Amino acid sequence: MSVPTSQVISPLNVSEFRGESSPKLVEKTIGQYLDEIAATYPDQLAVVVHHQHIRWNYRQYLAQIDALATGLLKLGIKSGDRVGIWSPNNIEWCLTQYATAKIGAIMVCINPAYRPEELQYALSNVGCRAVICADKFKSSNYLEMLYELAPELTSCPAGKLQAKAVPELEFVIRMGAEKSVGMLNFDDLIVDVTAADRIMLERIAKELSPYDAINIQFTSGTTGSPKGATLSHHNILNNGYLVAEAMKFTCHDKLCIPVPLYHCFGMVLGSLVCLAKGAAAVFPGESFDPLTTLQVIEQERCTALHGVPTMFIAELEHPEFARFDLSSLRTGVMAGATCPEEVMRRVQNLMYMKEVLIGYGQTECSPLNHITEIDSPVEKRVLTVGRALPHTEVKIVDEFGEVLPINQPGEVCSRGYCIMQCYWNDPEKTAATIDSQGWLHSGDIGQMDEQGYVQIVGRIKDMIIRGGENIYPREIEEKLYTHKDVQDAAVFGVQSDKYGEEVCAWIKVRSGAAITEADIRHFLTEKFAYFKVPRYIKFVDQYPMTVTGKIQKFKMRELMYQELYEDINA
Repeated sequence: MSVPTSQVISPLNVSEFRGESSPKLVEKTIGQYLDEIAATYPDQLAVVVHHQHIRWNYRQYLAQIDALATGLLKLGIKSGDRVGIWSPNNIEWCLTQYATAKIGAIMVCINPAYRPEELQYALSNVGCRAVICADKFKSSNYLEMLYELAPELTSCPAGKLQAKAVPELEFVIRMGAEKSVGMLNFDDLIVDVTAADRIMLERIAKELSPYDAINIQFTSGTTGSPKGATLSHHNILNNGYLVAEAMKFTCHDKLCIPVPLYHCFGMVLGSLVCLAKGAAAVFPGESFDPLTTLQVIEQERCTALHGVPTMFIAELEHPEFARFDLSSLRTGVMAGATCPEEVMRRVQNLMYMKEVLIGYGQTECSPLNHITEIDSPVEKRVLTVGRALPHTEVKIVDEFGEVLPINQPGEVCSRGYCIMQCYWNDPEKTAATIDSQGWLHSGDIGQMDEQGYVQIVGRIKDMIIRGGENIYPREIEEKLYTHKDVQDAAVFGVQSDKYGEEVCAWIKVRSGAAITEADIRHFLTEKFAYFKVPRYIKFVDQYPMTVTGKIQKFKMRELMYQELYEDINA
């Protein structure tokens, strides 16, 4: 495939690539852009929330958003205030995203799985003035946890909280019709918008800048406390717009979004991608369920589907998969974790998603800095994460920060419009991640070919060093996926007194398969040097995972170490 002239590849055969300079970036706030889309496509389907029986066009959606924005203003929320949202996927989440953007408040995404101590950290770290929450989700009772964290709620008027543990929090706004002492109700903030209110919204819109901070996303915090990546209208609106361009989206598309809204995948690559083109955002449920997702795709005739690889695997492996008509699907984004080649091919062939794209990035990149192209050669769409998005530069560097020759693995760094402003109130960690030239250091190991396509090899921290040999887990995982009896695989290093580290593999087998450790070792021995063949193999039913579906290898490493240590000392 020829490289567009607007893309720049270093003539020196080094690992540097600059994305296209078109289309032009959007120089509007999210609120301004939303108003324009709603005026252009007022009767076009905007949002479907299957489990709440919500089905609104853009005119109806905007009316509800403006009603909530007005309610928040009347409550006293103003531009720059931090408003937390602690909830699974629902219409209240969607409305909060756009209503806060309209008035310039900074929405703080709080992981639905957080416990009281984590919630306290998130609210306090960024100084949330308000938190909007569901009543409960799965095994989490949010209201109980809030009363535990702020017992002052039981004796204060609603909206007048003064809590020792979270001193800046004034407003706790609960979803649902029931009343809770000390808390306000979300539905009471959906107010009638008067002519005077409309003038006020228009005045605020003129005062806001596309470069204002609008969202704080906490990174996963697998080492140390989570960090609050601070993103602007310009960051996330343009990332959504450019991904919509890559997907060839139009106002006639319907995107099924089973990924969580609290994460950039749902909020930006889902909700904002749809807004970018006046398309419909379809939410099948509060959280991911493979059967519900398949049902909703068929029912709504969705044209696109998002997910992390584990979600696509769960859909493909579902016992009822074959009975669903998924022929309406065309595209979607697979991201959040490295995608096994075998899974990618099955999604393309069995789910009709011939134009599915691989996205790569991180929260600090709003979230994508790479994406594959619909018309790329198939091997590039299967084996790489594509090239830098427009208006984004990427380079691969060694441990000294020097740019490496092509096809040599090193750290992936990126620069451009998508890079976060900072970690909230943490200049030290910000400086450790974004260097003085504006390059964001990802911590991921990748290698770039002569056309600028990048292949992710693994995380710097995940790389296994066994007896001086560098081993990349992804290479072994990819090979395991080609075994007919292997459904899923995760490879990581465990401590070894003799070699420093040994290779360990946790494997999920397909239903009904009979396979042994010896079978796996024989399979890999034929394909790899001896030092890459796992010393330890464990068959499991599930992996420790984040809410977004990312496998937590650090937890697997801890569990395996405990198991091995107990065996040694038994």
